[in-house]
Amino acid sequence: MKSKFLLIPILLFISNACLDYTQITTIKTDGSGNMFIHYFMKWTNPKDSTIIEQLGIFNKDSVYKEFSSQYSNITNVEVYQNPGDSTLHAKVELNFSTLDSLNLTPAFRKSQLTVKDGEKNIKIFSQFIPPIATGFGFENKNFSLTFIYYLPGEILSHNAVEQYRNRLTWKYSLSEIGMGKFITATYRPFKLKETPIWIYIIALFVLSVVLVYLFSKRIK
Repeated sequence: MKSKFLLIPILLFISNACLDYTQITTIKTDGSGNMFIHYFMKWTNPKDSTIIEQLGIFNKDSVYKEFSSQYSNITNVEVYQNPGDSTLHAKVELNFSTLDSLNLTPAFRKSQLTVKDGEKNIKIFSQFIPPIATGFGFENKNFSLTFIYYLPGEILSHNAVEQYRNRLTWKYSLSEIGMGKFITATYRPFKLKETPIWIYIIALFVLSVVLVYLFSKRIK
């Protein structure tokens, strides 16, 4: 059976819902790293909520399976509904041995996640965002994707929309994804013993802010 997940193909069935997807990834100097994913959907029609739940992308066991592989370690999966603002949420936290090992998970099987060696000790990072077919009146403005990467080195080039030190941010709407889009960057790795501690502090701070925000929304 093919996965029903893969970056939310349920959009084929939802006419008035709004989807937000955020992925925060930290890659360490040795190639391992961690990833935090949060996606939520806001609906305007109660029947949309029922359809989404039946398809499984907001089912804890299904989410766990979609992000599982023998090379990654899922540390947390959380799924919840916030009736106050009519949203369904899912959060995933995982560790990976190498970035490309995530391609073995159902959720990322078309993402072509790689960190390759270039010339003169340069690393080349890339991830493919697959095209997403939608219909039934779903509007481009209702769909948002955000990717944040902390790369372990001096950033040399990239196609991100924002950069702060070694943090790169990409943001897309559905229309901007089109037939698919690569996010890419090149960097010169820090030596293992020279990796600045502020890299991990900033990454931890951003993750903490996201978690506090989600917790505050949940208790409202």
